[in-house]
Amino acid sequence: MLTLRPATERGHADHGWLDSWHSFSFADYHDPEHMGYSALRVINDDRIAKGGGFGAHPHRDMEIITYILKGAIGHKDSMGNGSVIRPGDVQRMSAGTGVVHSEANAADGETRLLQIWILPRSRGGAPGYEQIHFDDMDLRNKLRLVASPDGREGSVRIQQDATIYAGRLDAGTTVQHPLDAGRHAYLQVAEGSLKLNGTLLKEGDGAMLEKEAALKLEAVTGTEALLFDLP
Repeated sequence: MLTLRPATERGHADHGWLDSWHSFSFADYHDPEHMGYSALRVINDDRIAKGGGFGAHPHRDMEIITYILKGAIGHKDSMGNGSVIRPGDVQRMSAGTGVVHSEANAADGETRLLQIWILPRSRGGAPGYEQIHFDDMDLRNKLRLVASPDGREGSVRIQQDATIYAGRLDAGTTVQHPLDAGRHAYLQVAEGSLKLNGTLLKEGDGAMLEKEAALKLEAVTGTEALLFDLP
């Protein structure tokens, strides 16, 4: 079963320096029908203007993954980490018992990113940080594992029985992903358009899947997408 989450039906907030689309309830956007999906709690599609950013603010009990589509983000946190995150980088911050961080546009123009929150398997864990770069060949015309519970295949490690795959697909490319019995999947199209099990998805669209044996992605145009395999 596939349920479409159209881009135009997402929550939206325009703060001038930040233009943000929310796939699930977040901040002032509250939709009881879209509070998350399985362990996936937040997907925010953020466009941050030059000079903009999020000042120091706290988080706890959440696995936070940042995926840059364009530009760069400067990150600092109370664990002593400081880095710049660019396209191809996957950053994971485990908030655990509590962490404070800030994020600022580090590019000369607009930065666009997906920020993802995943509920951890248990509360109160130790905060942690990890950042790994995947070059274009890692992601081109495949679904590349970028986050997993055990950090396999060079992925960042998350504290949940969930895996995240990223792919940059050329037009006409087809890739598949098996879905084990009882598992759920969520696909987010970041750029371009594709068919998912025959259903057309365009930029910003998402789709929830369950009781499917496999996912078949057919790129209609050049496409970048994230796939979440969830409990």
